[in-house]
Amino acid sequence: MDILIKNGHLIGTATVVDGMADILVKDGVIAEIRKDIPEGAQKVIDASGKIVLPGLVDMHVHLREPGREDKETVATGTKAAVKGGVTSVLAMPNTTPAMDSPERLRMFQEIVRKTASSHVFAAAAITKGRAGAELTDFAALKAEGAVAVTDDGSSVDDDGLMEEAFRLAKKCGLLVVCHCEDKRLSQKGVMNLGLMSTELGLRGIPKEAEYRRVERDLHLAAGAGCPVHIAHVSCRESVDLIAAAKKRGEPVTAETAPHYLIFTDEALETYDPNFKMNPPLRTKADRDALRQAVRDGVIDAVASDHAPHTESEKDIEFDHAEFGVTGLETECASLVSEFIASDRMTWMELARLLSSAPAKILGIDKGRLEAGRCADIVIIDPAREWVVTKAAFASKSNNSPFLGRKLKGAVECTICAGKIAYTSSKKNFS
Repeated sequence: MDILIKNGHLIGTATVVDGMADILVKDGVIAEIRKDIPEGAQKVIDASGKIVLPGLVDMHVHLREPGREDKETVATGTKAAVKGGVTSVLAMPNTTPAMDSPERLRMFQEIVRKTASSHVFAAAAITKGRAGAELTDFAALKAEGAVAVTDDGSSVDDDGLMEEAFRLAKKCGLLVVCHCEDKRLSQKGVMNLGLMSTELGLRGIPKEAEYRRVERDLHLAAGAGCPVHIAHVSCRESVDLIAAAKKRGEPVTAETAPHYLIFTDEALETYDPNFKMNPPLRTKADRDALRQAVRDGVIDAVASDHAPHTESEKDIEFDHAEFGVTGLETECASLVSEFIASDRMTWMELARLLSSAPAKILGIDKGRLEAGRCADIVIIDPAREWVVTKAAFASKSNNSPFLGRKLKGAVECTICAGKIAYTSSKKNFS
């Protein structure tokens, strides 16, 4: 079905499109981008006053299936994705069982084929069962379609095993995504170690638990000459280490999440478990360092770290609540509200952080508005305000730190592979 998007303000990250133009979609592909394309398509979308971006690429998503379908499924998670303007996700392998073999990866991809509303790329586990004891078969996992390896949710503690993982990943051409946490240091902490944890009487997680492991992984990756991606960066010291590695010319990339750019550990004053995540929210100084790192390009991408949980796992005493927050449906609007609305970020910068940069890091052909490419497009009303409510989530879970907050910038329409995957209303789409 042909789709014509008229009069939108296009933000392109490859062809440097930043102006008014039309987009014609034919057979799932962007057929043409120019001004004044004649009407004649089966569907015509008037995007006057709207921002048109490449479909967003979220490189850190927990879809929970198989094993914890009570929290999320591929079907519900990807519906949440397209509602948030995300057309491609990287699924983390900490499922039950873990995504640690070609057979399990094949089973997952069959679920994706049957139920997904967005593109889903798979990250496979570094170690069998994510137990940190024995490496998986990287070559076989790549042959089955894995684009990265990670034990996300855990860090591989054994230095020798992690060094071998980097060498094997380099040989196979796989990206290593590192969850940097030394659990000997984080232990049973539930929030950032500091003044707030003392005031609230909660056990703290020192920043050393993150940045010491960042330091180790950067060292091991450099020794192997292997590209490494540092996930969910939360503190200033990690930023400094990554900046130094980049200055040395090492192939390192990094991401943070919207909540680390917006909130601090002071948000935990109400003991709301929806602000409990791992790594935890840090101090204002850390948040400011992350914001500067995003501006400077030290942090390459922003990802949601979408981690859905049931209400029975979250709506309980803070100490016992699960770590993690949802984010697919709020990541774009939260950045628009916090940074674009205050002129601290441009739409071009947002497109890079949420689309072209993560696609480049993963080596996938996404994140660009260009003729001949797969038609993954999101149309955003930059002025429309909306309140985050539990009832409105497409995700199975609603453990969001943005609940009750008014956000600016609403997704009007998401087109994935040339099909309308989400629309906020029937107007202009029927």
